[in-house]
Amino acid sequence: MHRSRFAGIIIDCQTDDLESAAEFWSAALGYPRQHVADEGDHIYRTLQPPPRETYVEVQTVSHPSRVHLDIEADDVEAEVTRLEALGARRLEKIRGWWVMEAPTGQRFCVVPPANAHFAETANTWK
Repeated sequence: MHRSRFAGIIIDCQTDDLESAAEFWSAALGYPRQHVADEGDHIYRTLQPPPRETYVEVQTVSHPSRVHLDIEADDVEAEVTRLEALGARRLEKIRGWWVMEAPTGQRFCVVPPANAHFAETANTWK
């Protein structure tokens, strides 16, 4: 048995100016930027949504700009296997998560839990 839930939205930006991209999305959504905790992780900027809402990150990428979503799971492998049974396919393992593709072509990631309210809001799967 494992648990998973919709985690957040990642705004992929094909840009050399991540700071400007993060500033735009911060202003557009009305979500302030969070302090960059890990200066070594230079490809992400996190925005601060209202309490108990999903996270929003701005990410610099080499592919064309798009938006993708994350599904967080307390057992990433079990969730990936469940999604494969629904027709998704694995594309690339990055650190401790998987980039996947839905049967309809959308990309998404299965990541470890990041939201503080994961335990109380996640779906339970057998």
